[in-house]
Amino acid sequence: VVESPACIWGRVEGGPGGDAQTMGQYDHLTAQMNLFYHDVTQDQHKLKHTTLEKEQICVAFSPTLKSWCRAKIEAVITDSVSCQVRSSSQTEAVLHETEEDSISIQLFLMFGSIKVCANDELVAKKFAYYSKDPAAGSGLDDEDRKPVMLSSSIINHVVNYTTPLPKSVPHSPPPAGKRKELPFESDAALFKWFFSVLLEWLNPEPLKADVDSEEVEAAPAVDPQKDLHLVHSVFPLEPCQSLDDTPITDQLRRLIQRKLLYSLSPADRYSWPAVARGCNTLIVSPNAGQPISYLPPLLTHVLKSLPFLLHLQPIVVVVCPGWQKAQAIFDLLEETKVSNSLHPMIINVGVKKDEAKSVKIPKNCLLIITTPFSFVRVLSHHCFLFLRIYHLVLDEADQLFTLASEQMTTILQHFQKVVSSGDKAACPQQIVAVSKQWTSQMEALITGHMPHPSIIITIPEEAALYANLQQVSRQKCLESSKINVLLGTLDFNPDVGQKTLIITSSPREADDVFEAVRNKSAFCMKSHEGLTHEFDFVVQQWKKSIGPGTHVVLVTTNECLRCLGICDATCVVHYGFPASPRKFGSRLFSMVKNFRNLTKPDKVDTGRHLARSVLLISERNARHVVGVLRYLGRTGAPLPPELLSFAQSVTAAREDQKTNKPLCSHLKSFGACRDSSVCPDRHSWNPHLDKSELPASGVIEVVPLFIKTASVFYGRIVTKEENDFESLAAAMTLFYADKKPGATEVLAGALYAVQEEKDFHRVKVLSIPDRGDRLFFTVFVQFIDVGKREEVKAHQLLQLPEQFQSDPGQAVEIIVCRVKPGDSERDWHPKVTRAISQKIKGLQHRVRVVLTLGNTVFADPMVRVTQVPGMKTLINEYSLQSEILSSGMAESNPDHINLLKALCHADSADGSNKLSAFRAAEVKNLAADRPQLELLCPTSIINKPPLVTLPPSPLPLHPAVRWYQSTDSLMVTLKLSNPEAPSCQFSSDRVVFRGRVNSKWYEANLELHRNIDTDRCSWKLKANEPVLTLVKETPTYWEKLVKAKKASKLNDLTFASGQCFVEDIGEHNFYVNSETDSD
Repeated sequence: VVESPACIWGRVEGGPGGDAQTMGQYDHLTAQMNLFYHDVTQDQHKLKHTTLEKEQICVAFSPTLKSWCRAKIEAVITDSVSCQVRSSSQTEAVLHETEEDSISIQLFLMFGSIKVCANDELVAKKFAYYSKDPAAGSGLDDEDRKPVMLSSSIINHVVNYTTPLPKSVPHSPPPAGKRKELPFESDAALFKWFFSVLLEWLNPEPLKADVDSEEVEAAPAVDPQKDLHLVHSVFPLEPCQSLDDTPITDQLRRLIQRKLLYSLSPADRYSWPAVARGCNTLIVSPNAGQPISYLPPLLTHVLKSLPFLLHLQPIVVVVCPGWQKAQAIFDLLEETKVSNSLHPMIINVGVKKDEAKSVKIPKNCLLIITTPFSFVRVLSHHCFLFLRIYHLVLDEADQLFTLASEQMTTILQHFQKVVSSGDKAACPQQIVAVSKQWTSQMEALITGHMPHPSIIITIPEEAALYANLQQVSRQKCLESSKINVLLGTLDFNPDVGQKTLIITSSPREADDVFEAVRNKSAFCMKSHEGLTHEFDFVVQQWKKSIGPGTHVVLVTTNECLRCLGICDATCVVHYGFPASPRKFGSRLFSMVKNFRNLTKPDKVDTGRHLARSVLLISERNARHVVGVLRYLGRTGAPLPPELLSFAQSVTAAREDQKTNKPLCSHLKSFGACRDSSVCPDRHSWNPHLDKSELPASGVIEVVPLFIKTASVFYGRIVTKEENDFESLAAAMTLFYADKKPGATEVLAGALYAVQEEKDFHRVKVLSIPDRGDRLFFTVFVQFIDVGKREEVKAHQLLQLPEQFQSDPGQAVEIIVCRVKPGDSERDWHPKVTRAISQKIKGLQHRVRVVLTLGNTVFADPMVRVTQVPGMKTLINEYSLQSEILSSGMAESNPDHINLLKALCHADSADGSNKLSAFRAAEVKNLAADRPQLELLCPTSIINKPPLVTLPPSPLPLHPAVRWYQSTDSLMVTLKLSNPEAPSCQFSSDRVVFRGRVNSKWYEANLELHRNIDTDRCSWKLKANEPVLTLVKETPTYWEKLVKAKKASKLNDLTFASGQCFVEDIGEHNFYVNSETDSD
């Protein structure tokens, strides 16, 4: 700024006094300030200071710099009019006459009983001029003069008012000498408009519009520019502001507050009023997997309806995708203390004969928790027991429709018959569907079974799927040719008016695209971080009505898009690739006014897409391709073959980065991974890790020692001539009979001995916690001759002599082939695993080996062979596959071995570890015959199986941690679902929890911020997750949970004065959860 020729203000950007980092921070600050204060969606009244004081820091817009700048107030100059208006008890404006497009007025201010005219101030501020002919009868003395207000164009130039000018008001004075009649129906209409403008100038606070008898449309419940939440509802929904004003019972509210179970999410604020009202509600939100996100309002509605209902049959049915979720919901109901009123019951039946027929439902049971397969089986035998279902809850609805589409059709048809019967017409009828994703089946659910629905979607990219946008993906092109592809995509002479947003990654890219498009279109604008002062003009031009053949194009950037508040675009072109699904969805929300609304079926045009999204993909976006294809595949959009081919190469490259990871346990157990796109383990054959010294075929004898699941266990191979394990066990028992020398030093990877009852086992230490000054601690070990992994106390470790360390570990992983959990379950039900464990543990079995990978033997079949006493006759007592299938909770998996062999053959033939030749989920029509059970001859027993050395075990993983606190205690929740072999150790300044989930060990080693009372601390499983209760040694507020955060993710949810503080953990919902920062 040049103050005078001798005084120039500036800032240093280079040289000895310039810090490049500081300059960059200042530029970033300036850019963020301009974006914030030019944001057209901001409420400017909330940004203004209520008072101004000397030395106060504020911001001011510099017309010279065209930028918002930080400013310090050096002096406060009082405005007489403003002071008078603020201090007056009454403001009155008297209309005298109109002259052309000007208005003659008198402005009076009342100070108690004193009436003052403020005309001089109006003239001084150039809002009026003095008329030469004062109107008679004005009520003023002769010396008073009345001002005439200047034309509306002058007012618009001087004052930034928000009251819109009527379209019929001229913006320029008429030519001299010509009288122009005012285009108002009456002087009252003219005065009404003028008075609203005047009062806005006089009063800085917004005024309520005087709507008279005219009906004003209610503001939409969703703010797409800010919240990115879609709320479509037949009934108006007032969002809850806090837990205190939620429509739930006081008992449930106190429970949530006392135990700090939950904090309201954006979806809950809209959905809880709808559910509590009894409305049909569909919710798509990130926290849909938590039953507490919908249960409190549902239980409230049911409990309040109980006095009016006949309690003879279940009135609520909660359908879950699997037994684990059903158990979690049941546990939560027990926690909420509603069991005394509703008496919930879990129904989980298999295909076993007469199992569904024998189900007994108590008469006082009003709430059923089940799976779609189990519910359909029970319905086929006990349909008459479910004739009073008024509330149907679909938990994780996307999984229900994907895994059990036929069963869901049957359930919905039954519910439709129940609620449509004549005697149920007046009873409450409600469907609550909760999901993390939108699926195409939900459209039929809403239109066919949910009258007058409320739809709440708080994931923007899922809202775009609901909106049925037309998704267009341009095949992979070079970065240098993207502009040509872009120009070929746009239609500059459309049949109907179009508004297109082209979103770039940087201001420079926006300038380049603007120059290219401007040559083709006469209606092209640009807006980026360097042009924030033009935001108002851009928005004003964008909002103008357009007709057929007009195509308005706006080129902007990600950062500017959210500040423009655009929500009526018809097309979004992603010239710059979105870095995450949320950013992708936020772009699509610029078309939210063109989203279809399924709550208004008469206005839904299912045959035409109202909005379009165009995605340009270049070589720079290689790491996003897999996630993009997965998303586009859900839209039903045609995918270019070149893009599919490129995605396959990207997938193969990702698999190459996993060559040192263990082979996927789900792939080994069932032949296919649950979801290889997010699984961190390896899915290809590695000749170094998968090469095995175990027999690849033939018949062997095994003894199961540790039962991991119904089809996976660890055991040892039994030989006929030699029994190294028995000899080793006897020698160890003899050695430790006289003395038991304790371990003097505990080292990771070293071998020790541990006593269990009368037996001694060799163990290998896998990890040692940071013990600090503690005398006693636990270590995580593997029993190398048994196979199990668990924690043991360090003082229980015994020294292992050298003669016992030379023999390799005896434990071998054994997988029974051709069986898998039934009903599309991911894991075996505990009662199946428990039954198999009781049947086979410690008993010798005979197996036929069909494949070996590393230390894993694949058995098909596995039978229990016994010899008739006194005879040489052998009989097969049972086949393990048959026992598993007879449980009713399993099904045959005939392609298991074929898939595994295809994996090995495809990769070994190619001489590499790539996945390009094999995808487990895509292998079809394999010609290999299904192996049959047969009587195994004892002469085929091998003589001497080699001993196997266990591969090195990976270090334990770190679970995510969520913690809450009250004055005297803390609640720490570990995000581990049903951990196996859990253990927890409390110290005064540290907590260590360990557990195994899906064959992976997790450890949360928390060095606490302050001390705790170890004698009063405890832990237990809640909703299948470990919850640690830590009692503070001194009741006080903790600023943080741990002294220094390491690998665990800590979500701080500390409640103080009704507020929740959530730690910033960055962008969420990435396309792929991998180590390559993909998508």
